[in-house]
Amino acid sequence: MNIKVALFEDNPLLRDSLFQLINGSDGMICTGAFSDCTDLMRKVDSADPNVILMDIDLPGGMNGIEAVGKINQTHPGIMIIMQTVFNDNERIFQSITAGASGYLLKNTSPVRILESIREAATGGAPMTPSIAYKILDVFRGKRPASEVKVQAQLNDRQKEILECIFNGMSYKLIAEKIFISVDTVRYHVKNIYEILHVHSRDELISKVKGKSF
Repeated sequence: MNIKVALFEDNPLLRDSLFQLINGSDGMICTGAFSDCTDLMRKVDSADPNVILMDIDLPGGMNGIEAVGKINQTHPGIMIIMQTVFNDNERIFQSITAGASGYLLKNTSPVRILESIREAATGGAPMTPSIAYKILDVFRGKRPASEVKVQAQLNDRQKEILECIFNGMSYKLIAEKIFISVDTVRYHVKNIYEILHVHSRDELISKVKGKSF
């Protein structure tokens, strides 16, 4: 069965390139390619995707980070990979804590984009070396992101896996190095994202409790 992918990208050349890339790849089909998030849920429902590639900066009043939050509320089974030219802490963590399943820079190779789509579709959490580095820095307290109040700590295995990703190792190589399965590597990476999601939910709940309506 084909992996159904939807695109939200305002650059028409990039959107068309991704459309062609996905439709030209075995086991994938692009069911929707959109330039903005206007009438977001209608677009999501019409495309019915397993995976969404979402740009962060989109025209039309709703950016990609806001869109992730809305999609995650009503369609939690859809895996969303953020794509952007930006490589800064705030956008990374705003995206992750909104519910994104992964985060890739737009200069990521086509091969890695396709790998990430397959990875997300099977419950994985794609992560580039630069993202692994930033997450490590946040948990080390060197670069705290204002959107995330980090209270929990990564365990030793999670830190080890992040270091390996930062060093450019594939999940397969990481599994061989530390004597675990590739699925276990994916499980740990997904848990790292989930720690950040939980922080966001806790912060949201505390903010809501502090307001009167």
